[in-house]
Amino acid sequence: MKEISEFALRAADAIDLSEVDKMVEVLINAYRTKRKALVMGAGRSGLVGKAFAMRLLHLGFNSYVLGETIVPSVSSGDVAIAISGSGRTGLIVEAADAAKKVGTYVIAITTYPESPLGKIADLVVRIPGRSKISKMDDYFARQILGLHEPLAPLGTLFEDTAMLFLDGVIYYLMIKLNVTEEEMRSRHANVEL
Repeated sequence: MKEISEFALRAADAIDLSEVDKMVEVLINAYRTKRKALVMGAGRSGLVGKAFAMRLLHLGFNSYVLGETIVPSVSSGDVAIAISGSGRTGLIVEAADAAKKVGTYVIAITTYPESPLGKIADLVVRIPGRSKISKMDDYFARQILGLHEPLAPLGTLFEDTAMLFLDGVIYYLMIKLNVTEEEMRSRHANVEL
């Protein structure tokens, strides 16, 4: 947990605040004009996206998650937030491209701005993640050799950091839109199993 937390703290310093400000500006415009916010991601990045979409809903956004049965069509003026650490996840790249073709503003959350997703996007917010996979599986051997690579497997560092980042974006939006926690609570699901 400490190693993952330390990575996230270092990542926070590496995130370009001008990208964050632009993302928040685009989202605020969608909110004020009652446009849709479509969040997309696959696998664990998709779960991070669902959590973000839920909080957007609590803020009062018309938010949706790609793959759900109630997703309406998107068009010019809407916003798509595509989450992919690699920026190469086929389904997400294709969905972002389709959204872009109908005039939707595409925000990519990725570690790789030069990826296929990054090239499609109108705005890329670079979230650091694991940049290489160890060729040596033995953790202790890596430590003895001084190869200090993250213990977290696969895309964990990106996914955890993206989750923290997007939670921070929600708080930033709360301040900018003057939405209270009580207002958010009033939009929280009240029929749950």
